[in-house]
Amino acid sequence: MLTKDQVAAYRRDGFLVLPDFVSPGACDRLRKRAEQMVNEFNPVGMASIFSTREQNRLTDDYFLDSGDKIRFFFEEDAFVEGKLVRDKERSINKIGHALHELDPTFSEFSRTDELQLLVVDLGISDPLLLQSMYIFKQPHIGGEVSCHQDSSFLYTEPPQIVGLWFALEDATVENGCLWAIRGGHKLGLKSRWARTGEGMKFEYYDTSPWPEEELVPLEVSKGTLILLDGLLPHKSLANRSEKSRQAFTLHVISASSSYPESNWLQRQGLRGFD
Repeated sequence: MLTKDQVAAYRRDGFLVLPDFVSPGACDRLRKRAEQMVNEFNPVGMASIFSTREQNRLTDDYFLDSGDKIRFFFEEDAFVEGKLVRDKERSINKIGHALHELDPTFSEFSRTDELQLLVVDLGISDPLLLQSMYIFKQPHIGGEVSCHQDSSFLYTEPPQIVGLWFALEDATVENGCLWAIRGGHKLGLKSRWARTGEGMKFEYYDTSPWPEEELVPLEVSKGTLILLDGLLPHKSLANRSEKSRQAFTLHVISASSSYPESNWLQRQGLRGFD
């Protein structure tokens, strides 16, 4: 699937951009299915908020138990004094975290020989699909995702994880595209978000700040696939534009790696691409 130069670029930079990897029709099918799911979702009595600014405070059981389910999470700015002030269609931050397992449309998209060959080329032997997310990045209120490493939240020993980020719409600086620190995956793991007897807490291994002045924007067009090393520092800014920035993500780990029970996301019977 990948050339030697592409694999070398991924190893050097910690990410790789593959334009036109997904057809416009496939992007539209995922967007339509996500729209249907939100329309069918009844938010009465449930308001789980996703935020990276206050991860520990806002994390609840609805989130922590979502590893093998399909659940809906709101934008923090969709609420005023605890009350939802926008239509739910314009308020959902993301859907997670087992779309690839439980929904036929997302499963068909996720489980392809093409994607399997791709991650094997990147060194993920015996790949397993761990989690999936549909991210809306809503107009005007799409929240910032602070600089982080995926391996902090989906920790493996050794750290063998690849994130697949599919742009279902054009992603620009204006509507909250990804930013990454080129080569930042070589800095090592800075922290880990782990289950403890007192709930979820960050364990810090390096408290020095990220060199965010080195962040570069990854502006991409609809249908682009961005591959992300689990140790790559990346972020996205808030979306204050009138355009959404919808994306679908998958995280893949190696069956040969250890996946600790102290990770927040727990699922039984992880499967590969078959």
